[in-house]
Amino acid sequence: MKIVWDTLSQRDWDAAHGQTAGALQQDWAYGATMRLLGVPVLRALIEQDGGPVGLAQFIVRGFGPLGSMSLCSRGPIWLTAVSATEKDRAYRAVKASMPGRGLRLALITPEESQQQPHGLKAWRRVMTGHATVMIDLDRPEAELRSELDGKWRNRLVAAEASELSAHRIGTNPGQYRWLLDQEEAQRQTKGLAGLPLNFYEPYIGSRQQPSQCVLSLRADLGRERVAAMMFLIHGQAATYQVGWASDAGRDLNAHNLLLWQAMLELRSRGVKRLDLGGVNTVRSAGLARFKIGTGGQVLTLAGTYLA
Repeated sequence: MKIVWDTLSQRDWDAAHGQTAGALQQDWAYGATMRLLGVPVLRALIEQDGGPVGLAQFIVRGFGPLGSMSLCSRGPIWLTAVSATEKDRAYRAVKASMPGRGLRLALITPEESQQQPHGLKAWRRVMTGHATVMIDLDRPEAELRSELDGKWRNRLVAAEASELSAHRIGTNPGQYRWLLDQEEAQRQTKGLAGLPLNFYEPYIGSRQQPSQCVLSLRADLGRERVAAMMFLIHGQAATYQVGWASDAGRDLNAHNLLLWQAMLELRSRGVKRLDLGGVNTVRSAGLARFKIGTGGQVLTLAGTYLA
């Protein structure tokens, strides 16, 4: 295995990332936005027998002259079928060649389930696996709707029959800033966590057509905003990021309506995989039931490994 650092162009990275429907954290624009926010980023091209087999984007935290810790979250992206033994060799090569001075620690959170052979057995697991819900959008609309949980679908039908109206939110910051303000408020009151709120504007503006990076929908009751959702788009995949609803929006199942409309819109844009984000059946049981009710696959990742 050979590791080449920070030489691949954005065009080539985007093409490979899009082809594999890679995670948001492995998107070039994600790394570019983190750099704008002052966070160092490293990008590795993994080669075998002279050809590319994987990509890995690391977010770096430096400790001055002592060294650094680099995190590859939801990666690497594997471009070909790679065995666990080959992955092990790749991880060892990444660790040995990682740029920097002093002690260089590496953290890997692979985009693989607990059951899959991931090649990290020689590393020490320091965090248990994150659980999320994945929806395969590369299917007919009727099939997507038929796989909704019965209660979830009934709430959707009720929302569709209500006086709610769904609208797309524009991509100019002034058009979606109010939603981020709502997100900031509920993070403070509910103790929620997420990407820094100053991440969204540069990420959405990172491409010539911002609609390639984001889909935001709003539900209105008459002239009143009652709910909204924001999804970040990265190649052939998208990730649910922000959601808000008023009491009236919750009573009318506005999020069922918005999520269903988002699934159809993302599908029409060529998005094949929708990541609904973390599920915690203990701390946020209601939200977990909402996400699982879409009929998506619950995926528990292998965890975070340190070397």
